[in-house]
Amino acid sequence: MKIVILELLITSSWGNGHATVFHGLVRELSARGHDVLFLERDQPWYAENRDLLEPPFGKTVVYQTVKQLKMEFVDAIRDADCVIVGSFVPDGIEIGNWITQIARGAAAFYDIDTPVTFAQLSRGECEYLSPELIPRYAVYLSFTGGPILKKIERDYGARRAEAFYCSVDPAIYFPDFSAEKKYDLGYLGTFSADRQSALDALLLAPATMWAAGRFIVAGPQYPESIQWPANVQRVAHLSPAEHRDFYNAQRWTLNITRAEMRRWGCSPSVRLFEAAACGVPIISDEWDGLAHFFEPEKEVIVAKNARDVLKTLREMPERDAREIGERAGARVLENHTAAHRARELETLLGSALVPSAGFGVSPKPSAQNAASGGLYAQVSRETRDTALGTSALPSEVTT
Repeated sequence: MKIVILELLITSSWGNGHATVFHGLVRELSARGHDVLFLERDQPWYAENRDLLEPPFGKTVVYQTVKQLKMEFVDAIRDADCVIVGSFVPDGIEIGNWITQIARGAAAFYDIDTPVTFAQLSRGECEYLSPELIPRYAVYLSFTGGPILKKIERDYGARRAEAFYCSVDPAIYFPDFSAEKKYDLGYLGTFSADRQSALDALLLAPATMWAAGRFIVAGPQYPESIQWPANVQRVAHLSPAEHRDFYNAQRWTLNITRAEMRRWGCSPSVRLFEAAACGVPIISDEWDGLAHFFEPEKEVIVAKNARDVLKTLREMPERDAREIGERAGARVLENHTAAHRARELETLLGSALVPSAGFGVSPKPSAQNAASGGLYAQVSRETRDTALGTSALPSEVTT
């Protein structure tokens, strides 16, 4: 298939999780024979912090303005089998309206920030998606699964809303059993005001209570006003090439979920899968749907406060901790690699090419498209989940 992706970023991982997701996904799609064009809007902040200027997979073009996009890439977008527009794309509403009018193939929206998107929509503040635009996309791909998928279809008129979770590249993230464990607990994440209270409770408070413990927090944009305990090391930014060494230097790693993600549940972070792929045992905050991805106490430890964290760090035998990390890593390799997502996307995009009235849908899918799942959209969600190799969510978080 010819696939055009308009997303926030692929050339810079500074302060965002979008780039690492697309590194693996675009590479796997290209390896499977698809022609992938990635279009990224040039922005000063990211232009100054690019760590993969020319990705060695697919074709990446950085454009300057919407006018340039419309002039230079109209043919590529019109002739593509599928065009994917991502969340937080600058001028995303204008671009989405244009694409859903001219695309002959399927037009899809890929939301890496689904709960944040709908919180903004409810306040009328979303700059990259509008309620009127949602039904024009053939399929709404969501980083978040569970009950929010029904809301997208019921309340906003999406033709189809499908979970399309983040993933990890096992060629980059894997265990290093010879690595020195320099830290008892580490955290990797850009500053977010709605995560800070959890970071305070689950890392800074334990560090304060355990002066002999060794802690590290990596990520940009943390305010200078934060008082870091003396035993917490700070790193302003880590490129993706440094993530594996970062995880493997920890006895345990911490996962924290943004407030809107916790509210809806079923929102695994890409950092969660990265750490698990490295075999590092994970301590996570509590959120609905976590058990769909990792079994608590067996594959992940859930902590509610500093005492829970310290009990795990100081009392759990190293052998038990290692086995938790190994089981989580095996779970990720079975279900959440970039290769898994590339195959899922083939099926989802193939089903979106079924003849249908409306914007952004091909009237005559090619034989290649039909072979990749052209009749798929006609079956139930349960059947689609089975075909995609994903189990149903627990009853309290059904899709």
